[in-house]
Amino acid sequence: MTNFTKANNVQIAYIGGGSKGWAWGLMSDLAQDREISGTVRLYDINSESAKQNELIGNRLKEREDVIAKWDYKAVDTLSEALDGADFVIISILPGTFDQMDSDVHFPEKYGIYQSVGDTVGPGGMVRAFRTIPLFVEMAEAIKTYSPNAWVINYTNPMSLCTRTLYKVFPEIKAIGCCHEVFGTQKILAAMVEELLGVQNVKRQEIDVNVLGINHFTWIDRASYKGVDLLPLYQEFVEKYHETGFEGSEEGHWMNDHFSSAERVKFDLYKKFGLIAAAGDRHLAEFMPLNWYLANPDRVHSWKFGLTPVAWRKENAKKLVEKSKRLVSGEEQFEINPTGEEGVEMIKALIGLKTFISNVNLPNQGQMSGVPNDVIVETNAVFSHNGVQPIVSGELPPEVNKMVAAHIFTQETTLEAALEKNKEKAFRAFSQDMLVQSLNQEQAKQLFDQMLINTKDYLPGWDL
Repeated sequence: MTNFTKANNVQIAYIGGGSKGWAWGLMSDLAQDREISGTVRLYDINSESAKQNELIGNRLKEREDVIAKWDYKAVDTLSEALDGADFVIISILPGTFDQMDSDVHFPEKYGIYQSVGDTVGPGGMVRAFRTIPLFVEMAEAIKTYSPNAWVINYTNPMSLCTRTLYKVFPEIKAIGCCHEVFGTQKILAAMVEELLGVQNVKRQEIDVNVLGINHFTWIDRASYKGVDLLPLYQEFVEKYHETGFEGSEEGHWMNDHFSSAERVKFDLYKKFGLIAAAGDRHLAEFMPLNWYLANPDRVHSWKFGLTPVAWRKENAKKLVEKSKRLVSGEEQFEINPTGEEGVEMIKALIGLKTFISNVNLPNQGQMSGVPNDVIVETNAVFSHNGVQPIVSGELPPEVNKMVAAHIFTQETTLEAALEKNKEKAFRAFSQDMLVQSLNQEQAKQLFDQMLINTKDYLPGWDL
C-alpha cells in the first residue's frame, strides 16, 4: 500500500552533506519532484561545508520555480544524521585530493598510467584501504541508529564500499548506484537515431540486460521497442571503431576530462562480442596495461584522457568560491536535472511506483559464474520497501574469467583492510591487472611508498 503520509515527510541522512557535486545534484532533483518532500540532514567532517549547503538548500524553498519544499539541516554528529532516517545517502571523498594525487600520479614513476584511479589499479586499491574503515564505521552506526533505512551509496570504489556495508551489517538494506550504464544506453539511443532514422530516442527506452561488476559491466542483450540492437551495434562498431563516435561534438574528449570517443568500448566488443557498459576511462583500467594505458600517447590514440588530480584540485577551489556566492545570494542556484535515478529509487521504495534500474547488490544467484555474496551489478526491480535483483545470466567464459579475477582481488583487498594486514594487502595489490606489468620488487616499492603517502588514513597499520 502506498504510504502518502511518508511521501510528505521523507527523512534523508546525507553522509558527505558538504558535497559541492552530488549533494547539489540531489538538491536540484528533489526541488523538481512533485511527489515527495521532507527533511535532508547534512553530515560532513567539514561542518562548515554542511552548514553552507543547509543555507543553499533552504533558500530554494523561497523560489517560485521550486516545486518541492524540502528542509535542510546541518548536523554535528553521524548519530544525529542517522537517527530515524528513512534513507541514507553516502557520497564522500575518502581522504583528500593530496592522497588522490598519490593514488593517481605516483604510479606514473613506474610507468603505470591511470585514467581515473578510484576503482582498480594501484590507485583504486590504495583508495580502498583507506575507504573501507570509514564504511565499517558507517555500517556500525547505521545498525545502531537507523537499521531499517535504505542506504544509497555513490562512493567509489563502489563494489568494495557496498561489500563492506554488508560484511559489517549483513541485514543492511544497501545498494550501490552508478550512472556508467546510462552513458552506454545513450550511445545505443544515438545509434538507433542514426542507423534506424528514429528521432528523439530516450536512453530509458533502451532495454538492456546488465551483468558484471561496477565499472566493468557488460550488456549481452539490448533492444529498442522490440528491435534487437546487437546486430545493429556490430554495424555501428564497424563504422566507428577506428575513428570513434563523437556525435556532433567532434574532439570534445580532448577538452573534457570525463569524455571519450568510445574506441575502447568498441574494441572490447570486437574482442569479446559483448557491449562493454561503462565509460572508456574506467574500462581501460580493468585491462592489461599495454592494451590502452601503456603511455599518454597510447591513451591519446584511443581518444580518451587521463584525468589529472591537479584539475580536480583547481575545480574544487572554484566550487568553494561558488558555494560562497550561493550562500551570500550573489549567485542563484541552478536547478537542472542530473539524470541520476536516486530520487526515482526513493519514490519506488516508499511505494509510489515500480521502477527498474541497474544497481550493485550482493550476488544471491542473479549472476551465475561468480560466488554468492560478492557485489555484482545487474538490473533490479524497485518497489515498496523492496529491491529484487533480476536474474542476468552468465558472462561468456573469457569475460567471466576477467571479472572473476577482479572479484578475487577485491575480496582479498577487503580482508586485508579489515585485518590491517600489510602482507595480505600486498598480495591483492600485486594481483591487480595494471600492477602485473611490474616485477615483484618494483611492485613492492610502489606499494610501500603509496601506503606511506596515505598513512594518515591507515590507523593501526604497521607501516
